Amino acid sequence: MERLQKVIARAGVASRRKAEELIKEGRVKVNGTVVKELGVKVSSSDRVEVNEIQIEKEEPVYFLLYKPRGVISSVSDDKGRKVVTDFFSEFKERIFPVGRLDYDTSGLLLLTNDGEFANLLMHPRNEIEKVYVAKTKGIPQRENIRKLEKGIKLEDGKTAPAKVKVLSVDKKKQTAIVEISIHEGRNRQVRRMFEAIGHEVVKLKRERYAFLTLNGLKAGEARELTRHEVKQLRTLANDVSKKNS
Repeated sequence: MERLQKVIARAGVASRRKAEELIKEGRVKVNGTVVKELGVKVSSSDRVEVNEIQIEKEEPVYFLLYKPRGVISSVSDDKGRKVVTDFFSEFKERIFPVGRLDYDTSGLLLLTNDGEFANLLMHPRNEIEKVYVAKTKGIPQRENIRKLEKGIKLEDGKTAPAKVKVLSVDKKKQTAIVEISIHEGRNRQVRRMFEAIGHEVVKLKRERYAFLTLNGLKAGEARELTRHEVKQLRTLANDVSKKNS
């Protein structure tokens, strides 16, 4: 038996908080009866409807994908371009990406059918660390690296402090390889941060998400997260959330 709002969130219909609102508004039925109380628990045999549509209860699945460049972080694309779920055509579960990576950005991306888990990881308050490696046009000077580290002003507000390390430079080609660690998830954030200090990012890869890495995977390959890894991610996000609340 599980709480109704958790079952709705796990089905990918809404976050747990939104599911609670739907229940209170009388938009959820269990076995044909409207339920407005948040403490109700349901089993796998119960019929749950949201807005008169029966939800499909699936076993939660969790994947780590090495997303190649030139792939959309979505479940579909109106232009017919390749999307991340195309790499999981053999699975019957309706999975979706946790956050996104830009079309031209490669690297580590999580996918799941567990809406509650996805919302937990994506909430800005939970500060999940994401590590990227960027190849830049031009070689960032120390003063500009410090700006990134302290937080830099973008059109949608100042970024949180970042960890930045110049891994290598090519003076002949005037390029640099820079590692940057952030915990926010704004659109094109890393590229915009480097643009703000006058350096275009010509190649970008997410190499780590929390404690997860791409070890053993090639571009386009994926693996299931272990139960222990899923538990670790939940614990990490909840611990940080409590610390910041």
